[in-house]
Amino acid sequence: QVQLVESGGGLVQAGGSLRLSCAASGSIFSINAMGWYRQAPGKQRELVAAITSGGSTNYADSVKGRFTISRDNAKNTVYLQMNSLKPEDTAVYYCNADLLQGWGMDALDAWGQGTLVTVSS
Repeated sequence: QVQLVESGGGLVQAGGSLRLSCAASGSIFSINAMGWYRQAPGKQRELVAAITSGGSTNYADSVKGRFTISRDNAKNTVYLQMNSLKPEDTAVYYCNADLLQGWGMDALDAWGQGTLVTVSS
C-alpha cells in the first residue's frame, strides 16, 4: 500500500504565506512526477504545480511567480511554498504522485486526502 499524507494547510490572510508538505510512504519502487492540484467549491480540480524526479517544474499561470514547488527525493516528499496568497487561492489542495510500487512493475497514480487552504480578504 502507498500513502500520501499532506500537511500545512490552514487559514491565512491575503498576502500571507503557507507551505504545504506531502510525504509518500509504503511500498514505493520509484516516483516520477509529483504535483499539487486544487479544487475550489463548485469548480473542477486543476493542476497547480508539478515537478519531475529530475527537478523540472510546471506551474499554472495563475500561480506563477507566487508559488514554488520543490521535492526531496530521499524523503519522497514534495513541498509547495505559497506566497502572496489571494482569496481566489482558497481550495482543497491535493498531492499527487506518479510512481511505481512494489518491485517496479505496478504503476500507480496516487492521491493524498487533501488539505484545506483558506485565504481571507
